[in-house]
Amino acid sequence: MAVIKQTLLGFERESLLTPFGFKGGFINDIWQISALIQDDDGREGLGLGVQSPLWSDSAVFKAFSPSAGNCAMFMMSQHALNLLQGKKMDDPISMLKWLLPQVYDYGVDITGIANMKMTFALNALVPVDMALWKLYCTKNGINSFDDLIADKNIGLYSRQKKIASIPTISYSMSVEQIRKLADDGYFLIKLKLGNDPDKDNDYEKMLNWDVERLAQVHEIFRHLTTPYTSNSKIPYYLDANGRYDTKDRLLRFLDRADKIGALDHIVIFEEPFPEEAGYDVSDIPVRLVADECAHSVDDCERLLGMGYKGFAIKPIAKTLSMSFMILERAFIAGIPCFCADLTVNPLMVDWNKNVAARLESFPGIKAGIMEVNGRQNYKNWEKMITQHPMGHAPWASEKEGIYELDEKFYKQSGGIFFDAPHYREMAING
Repeated sequence: MAVIKQTLLGFERESLLTPFGFKGGFINDIWQISALIQDDDGREGLGLGVQSPLWSDSAVFKAFSPSAGNCAMFMMSQHALNLLQGKKMDDPISMLKWLLPQVYDYGVDITGIANMKMTFALNALVPVDMALWKLYCTKNGINSFDDLIADKNIGLYSRQKKIASIPTISYSMSVEQIRKLADDGYFLIKLKLGNDPDKDNDYEKMLNWDVERLAQVHEIFRHLTTPYTSNSKIPYYLDANGRYDTKDRLLRFLDRADKIGALDHIVIFEEPFPEEAGYDVSDIPVRLVADECAHSVDDCERLLGMGYKGFAIKPIAKTLSMSFMILERAFIAGIPCFCADLTVNPLMVDWNKNVAARLESFPGIKAGIMEVNGRQNYKNWEKMITQHPMGHAPWASEKEGIYELDEKFYKQSGGIFFDAPHYREMAING
């Protein structure tokens, strides 16, 4: 029986073109993580991750400097690898279930934040979990994503030929840059809400800013049409990252959206409330979907009971293992899912794409959908493409907002099982 003999972990910072604003804050760079796990038979598993303390727990982000917050998450990844030393290699889902509470408790200890979000621990575990899956696949002779999911009843039965690439409109994006998204053919737009314009946490100012921002976007897209939606309108995907404090405030936002003619463009409204709010949302007149607050299958059960009607799946932010568990529950309940981004590198985009390509189309959309915003935000995106073993394949780049997927994409699993020398060296060199 194979036993984990050695683990290695490294990182590098990737700068962003401009400060990326969401969740009431801004980030300037993103730590890229690489984990390497080796067993006593010489087999290896390489896993990638990107860290986002702001996304995973804004309380940690606010309590520490950006570097210190990233260091805390990195130390949690290292702690997970230390726990794996000498452990028998089991299936990755079982191993994640064993690791998660221990890594969470360690994170609470080193940050001093007793109510740390579970998402912070999941974000830290992404490269470890991916490395475990790669080692598991090598050990069991699995070399394709179809083989990896063959025995799983998780709803990944589609083979989309087109995936809509969803760009993100952050707080700092100019009207000219938004207009260019329309000119470039993007037809499904993600808009970050919840800005704190004067940094005083005034929710009325936030609401007014959000309404004005939606009006700017709607002025650009309201007259455009697309063949990829059932009503031909350009759909909007709004993300408040838990910034709305009351249902009344959210309903006031939606009422004002209705008055400018934008309400029936909103196909997804993600995470409007903080997870501790506990509001029943069955009376909200748009589809609310959960992201950060969907940490586990139990969370999904609770959220479905509260009236949520979709889940943002993030193998690249909450681990592939947890994503499989959530997908299974969503599939049983008949709840639609889609893949959201965490401003990941090109190779991690294709981990997400393998899931997105096999999901059924989201209601009202005539294609697969997947948020991708790395190309918009990374300063060295073109260089990062060369670190993807198949970064220049036809299906690796979108054209007019669409990824075209052919049989080669499915046969080659988007390149995720190919060697990635840059990331292996990153892990080895620390």
